[in-house]
Parts: sequence; structure tokens; C-alpha cells
Amino acid sequence: MSSPASSSDSSSFERLHPEVQQWVWSQGWTSLRDAQEWAVPALVAADRDVIIAASTAAGKTEAAFLPILTNLLNNSEPAGAVLYISPLKALINDQWDRLSRLCERLELPVVAWHGDVDASKKQRFLKSPEGILLITPESLEALFVNRGSSLPGAFQNLRYIVVDELHAFIGSERGKQLQSLMQRVEIVVGRDLPRVGLSATLGEMSLARKFLRPARPDHITVIESKSSGQELQVQVRGYIEQPMQQVAAENPGKASTNEDAEQEETSGTKVAIAGHLYKVLRGHNNLIFPNRRQEVEWFADRLRSLCESDGVPNEFWPHHGSLSKELRQDAERALKAGDPPASAICTTTLELGIDIGNIRTVAQIGSPPSVASLRQRLGRSGRRPDEPATLRAYCRERPLTDQSDLSDQLREGLVQTVAMIRLLISGWFEPPRSGGLHASTLVQQCLSSIAQLGGASAAQLWGNLVSSGSFASVTKPDFLSLLKGMGEKELIVQDSSGLLLPGELGERLINHYEFYTAFTSDEEFRLLRDGKPLGSLPVSKPLTKGQRIIFGGRRWQVLDVDLEAKVIMVTPARGGEPPQFDGLGAQVDDRVRLEMRNVLMETTPCPFLDKHAQALLEEARSNFRALGLSGTAIVGSASVSHVATWRGDYTNDALALLLRHVGIQCENTGLFLEVAFGGEDTLRALRVVGQMDITDVEPILENVENMIREKWDWALPRSLLMKSFASSHLDLQAAVLTSRLLCEEASGEATAGGIFS
Repeated sequence: MSSPASSSDSSSFERLHPEVQQWVWSQGWTSLRDAQEWAVPALVAADRDVIIAASTAAGKTEAAFLPILTNLLNNSEPAGAVLYISPLKALINDQWDRLSRLCERLELPVVAWHGDVDASKKQRFLKSPEGILLITPESLEALFVNRGSSLPGAFQNLRYIVVDELHAFIGSERGKQLQSLMQRVEIVVGRDLPRVGLSATLGEMSLARKFLRPARPDHITVIESKSSGQELQVQVRGYIEQPMQQVAAENPGKASTNEDAEQEETSGTKVAIAGHLYKVLRGHNNLIFPNRRQEVEWFADRLRSLCESDGVPNEFWPHHGSLSKELRQDAERALKAGDPPASAICTTTLELGIDIGNIRTVAQIGSPPSVASLRQRLGRSGRRPDEPATLRAYCRERPLTDQSDLSDQLREGLVQTVAMIRLLISGWFEPPRSGGLHASTLVQQCLSSIAQLGGASAAQLWGNLVSSGSFASVTKPDFLSLLKGMGEKELIVQDSSGLLLPGELGERLINHYEFYTAFTSDEEFRLLRDGKPLGSLPVSKPLTKGQRIIFGGRRWQVLDVDLEAKVIMVTPARGGEPPQFDGLGAQVDDRVRLEMRNVLMETTPCPFLDKHAQALLEEARSNFRALGLSGTAIVGSASVSHVATWRGDYTNDALALLLRHVGIQCENTGLFLEVAFGGEDTLRALRVVGQMDITDVEPILENVENMIREKWDWALPRSLLMKSFASSHLDLQAAVLTSRLLCEEASGEATAGGIFS
């Protein structure tokens, strides 16, 4: 099955409708790809759920729609319809163009439905609901709220639900919303519909199955194509931070921008990286991913100024969510055109499958947010036949001093980048965290269902939303507590018959255009010292008063947190020089940290590092050995300990909270837990944590200031808020187990499944 037959002798090709076959021939295809070959028998009868997982540009859309359209053409009385759900409006626009070319000869309508689409086109679909409806979860939510009574007619002829970029939904508030919406669609039509998930990045197939059909995950047919055969070229370049004067001396005659003179905004290393990007990327289409939005703008400006200095047309365009739609589209059009060449300096906005043409190189500045993200980004490169996918990674490190933090001594950013690339090459990437309660989204779905139905009973909401599987982790007592809390917040009221209706506040919120989204954009907290602003940063970790954070190259102690104003009041904290690598707010997986330890344990050179990066890695390995970290987990002095758990941030954040709960001041600094006690005191505290009962999270989380993360968290009873927060942001069970293993390692009682395995 790994070698697809030509279309002339393919049994799957023969099962396609003659008009669909004609379209395949018109494209000049000589064969169906493996995923397309296998998808036809799985989908053509519309009798099962299917997941199609294949690399980017492997023809997943055609794999799904060739058999789906065949079904619609073979059974045209009554005319059938397909509900295609996408995470992005821009992706819908791309797919509309792609599917319209296919469906034009089949005389099947393709309708895009989002805020930028003319109302008359939407109305035509409602009057004659056939063909393919392309929609986002938010627009589908709006249909339920505003057209609830007309949905049975609009959805009566649905044959399939197709979810594109399935991985983008799993484990998020938006994913819970989508699960609920798919269930509600089936309730409206009165039958199960085949659910079809498309994805290039699925870390653990069992989680994808459970997401697509929570009630029956084992009945899903999986089509997984891994035969991309694509060559991968990788280079990691290492840099030691340089003062600006040195860079100017090494690059005479190059243009200097105002930003270059600002010590806080730039560094010599950034200038050197920009110079190398300019040298190797000009003349081709590329994507450049810095880790911060501010750096997107800095690198775009710097690269543009280098073009101007050399008297050549600009080839470099910024692309991020804060730019206007017009400016983002300018960058996308430049990439699609390909001539003249264009490179986008971007955030995650260009990770998903928007058509941006052929990309030669993906450049990553700093450690990637995750292996899955790196894979998604790299999937943009090397789409032409026989063209390799190319990754260039740039790692910045500081010169070491006697005051250098352990993170800098072990070159955490570089080692994490190497570990992630090795895991990418091996085919591993992070499974999504799918165990979150997401009670916030349940609040929204309750309000939406009440609006759709004109009122609903508690039993009706329980049956439609919770017991169906979408929110299966929510217990009945917690659900009743949630409804009671919604009543106290005036989101709902109950009439004399027991029917739940929108309350005064609920009515206003339901009628607001922002109601349809289940999530809020990540907001940055402003840092204030003595009332004076220091800047802003995203916060992904639990915050408690008294803990320390790193910002602007200094350590700060948290005095207070104002959630409504998104303000953190801080004062300077004692401590040595903070590390260069601050984690960037991304939650690192357990497997990545274990691979980082493997990288440090080895002695052989890494084949994809340049000589500077290799020297930095050798320095890190030498320090790793000197600290004795190959055989011990706790290092430090009589007053401070550093605990190397080699676990990810969900575990380390939880363990730091548990240690603080038992009276030990502790911070998760990334690779290490920093404990304000000597080794023996730290071990005693770990033994206490290892015996803790974590079934009741309230005392553990009572001092966490920033538990309100999701859109409707403010409406939750405090006990349910704590459960929801812990389920999405912490791994308390792993933290307790890690404590036990650390104590066993220290006492020499470790088994084969110890902390270093």
C-alpha cells in the first residue's frame, strides 16, 4: 500500500464518479497518492468516521473530497451537502478557490461562510442547502445562536462533517467548542454523520480518535501516510552575544538603523543573524520565525534596510496577528507570486495550511516553541519535486562568567533546539493535552444552546453537552454547581416550569459579536515597579505573590497581581545574573527535556551544528559533567538548591506549586527547579510532596493569582475554576511521582524506571 497504483489500474480510481475521474485526468495525474488511494473505499459510502494524516502538500484535501464528491454525485436525490470546518478564514478562502475549481465541472456549489462573505451568498445556501459549506467554528456557533429554528432545514441533507487542521483544535477551548458543535449538529439532523479529520501533525493517534468521536474512538478508520520521502537539510548556527561596537567594526559600510543604537532593543548578535539571513535567503521565498512579535518587526525592518542599503528591491515582509488584514495579505500575495522573491518574517500566523506557494527555507531564530510547531513550519519548505526541506536555526548564547546561571552554563536554548530537531528527525512530536475540563467553554455552550432552543432544561443541557462526550470529564455535581454559578452571575434565570433562559447579563453577552468565540487572545501582563512601567510579557505559568520572575535581564519578585488590569507589581529580587534563556512562555514537554539530557550525556559531535554551535555544545557538555548531573539530580550550596527533574513544564510547574504549598520557596526556571534551601532540606520537602493527596486541589492552588485564563472562567464557581485550571495547566500526578523518584535516586534506591530513564 506504500506504492500507489497508477490511475489507469487503480481499484480506488475506478470507484470514483466518472466526472471526478475526468477531473483527475485533467490535472495530469498519473496516479493517486497513497492517502488518496486508501481514502476512497473508506469514505465513498459515508458509513464511518475517518482520520487522514499525511504530510503537508500530500493531497489530503483531494483524499477526502474525491470520494465525498463521488458520494454526492452517485446519490443526488436529494442533493447532499458537506460541512467543512476550518480554523482560519484565510484557509477557508484558499480551500474555496481550490474546491471551486474541482466542483465547477461537477455543478456542485461551494460556499464560504464567514464575516467577509456577502450575505446574499449565505442566504442562497440556506434556501438551497447543497454542495460544500466552508465555515469556522465561530460562524457555526453564530448559526446556532441566530438561526437555531432554521437549522433543521439547513442541515437536513448533510452527508459529512470535515474538520481541517484537526491538530489545531485538540486540547484547546476552541477544540471543546468544536466537539460540542459537531454533537449539536448531529442532534439537529437526528442522526450520526461521518466525521472526517484532516491533519499533517498528530502526535498521538489515540487522542485524535478520542477528539473526533469521543463516544466511539475505536470505530474510527485511520489513514496515515508517512511516505513523504522528503530529504531534510538542517543547519544550527551558534552565536555568542557581542557588543554593538564589535559588530560595527566587523561590518564596515553597512547601514545602521536607529534601533541599532538602542541597547534594550537590539544586540550585536541580532545584527549578525540578520546579516546572515540577508546573505543566504535573498533571491528565494522563505519563512523566518523569531519567537517574539517585537523581533518580527525588528528583523523585518533590519532586512528591509539592508535591501535599501544595497540598492535592491525589498524582499522581506512582516506578518503577525497585530498587523492589519491588508498588510498581512500584502505579504501573502508577495509569497504566492514568487517573482520577485519574497520572505516573510512571521509568528504562528503562517504555520497553518494557507497557500503561500513554494518555500525554500524555514529559518528559526531561538528555540522552537515545540517539536509539533517546528514540524508544521518545516512542512512549508521543499514542496517542489526533488527539493529538500531546509531548516536554518539560529541560537544566541551569552559569554560565561563566574556569575552565570546554570541555564546559561548548560546552554539551554541551544540544547533544547538540538533536542527538538533530533526528535523531529525521529518522527516524534508532542501529543496534545486533551484532559482539560474547559469548563469555561461549557458556560458558553450552555448559553448558546439556550439561545438556539429558546430555553432549555438542565437535563437537556446535560444530555446534549456533557453525557454525549464533549465534556465527559465534568461530573454532575460540578455541572449543577456551574449552572448555579451562572445564575448568580445573572447569565441565566429559571422560570416557574424549570426552563433555563438567558439572564439580564446573559442576554447582553449572547447578542454581542464576541460571544461566538470560545477563546480570548493571549494577553500580556504589564510589569510595574513603584508605579513605573518596565514593559510587558506573556505569562503562561502560575503566579503567586513572593515568587520571582525574569524580565529585561533582571530578576524580580512579585508583590501583587491585578488580573482585571493585567498588571504585575514587582520589586528587584536578589540573585545572580539571570539566564539568557527564559523559556519564552512555551510549555516544554517531558520528552523534550529527557532528550536534552541525552544530548548533554553524549560525547560525539552533532552533525548539523556549525563550528560555533558545536563549541557551545561541547562547553555545555563539559559543564554538565563538572556539575555531576549525569548521576545526581540536586546540585547547589547550603542556601540554594537546583533540582534537575528532566521533566516538562506541566510537571515542573505543578511540583513548584506543591513545594511552595509545603513551605519551600521554589521557582520553575526551565531546566531546573530553584529551591531556597540546601539539598537535605529540599529532599525532606520532596519526601513530603511524594506522599501528598492531590485529589483536593483547592488548598494547593489557593495562592495562585492568575487562574482565570479562559474566556468564561470568571463565571465559574471557585472550586470548579481550580479543577479546570489544574486539568489544563498542571500535571500534579506526575509531580508527585517525580518527587518520589528524586528521593529514590538520592537514596540509591532507584529502579530501571527512575528519574533518568
